[in-house]
Amino acid sequence: MEEKQLLQGLQARQESAFKYLVNTYQTKVYNTVLAIVQNPEEAEDVAQEVFMEVYESIEKFRGDAKVSSWVYRIATTKALEAYRKRKTQKRWGGFLSSLFGENDEVIHHPVDFVHPGVVLENRERSTILFKAIGKLADNQKIAFTLHHVEGLSYHEITEVMQLSLSSVESLLFRAKSNLRTLLKDYYAKEVN
Repeated sequence: MEEKQLLQGLQARQESAFKYLVNTYQTKVYNTVLAIVQNPEEAEDVAQEVFMEVYESIEKFRGDAKVSSWVYRIATTKALEAYRKRKTQKRWGGFLSSLFGENDEVIHHPVDFVHPGVVLENRERSTILFKAIGKLADNQKIAFTLHHVEGLSYHEITEVMQLSLSSVESLLFRAKSNLRTLLKDYYAKEVN
């Protein structure tokens, strides 16, 4: 289905257009969300929210960018909201449990995350990499995930993040630099 035809079908609320959209983007949306929230169950919920948001707000879409860029924008926004909410709950959960004398167990402890697309023998490396990605600033995390995990071009990332090309380049440069710093000790041990 062509972009224009898809957009017209979505805005006309045609079931076939929504089915096409979901079938075309469900894996990409899920993988993008998963790379940010790093929790498979939460990623499924957020991915569903993304498509509900697309359905509910399609008439607001002006067509300034590609439909795919708009869907990625919604996905990254929703994923960041979920990630921040979980971090806040974790922070408050630890605070409240220590305040009221309950056990010190963190309510929302992040699982060891392994992206499903990673080969088994690289599991340890991917776990360490995704933990490091999780420590990046939000915009760096999004840009890095969209480029290196989802394979989007710099131009596509500018559309998704609504930033200039130089801003995207800067975010990716800083993300790589920060990841080098965060992973320096791991790779030093591996070499020895």
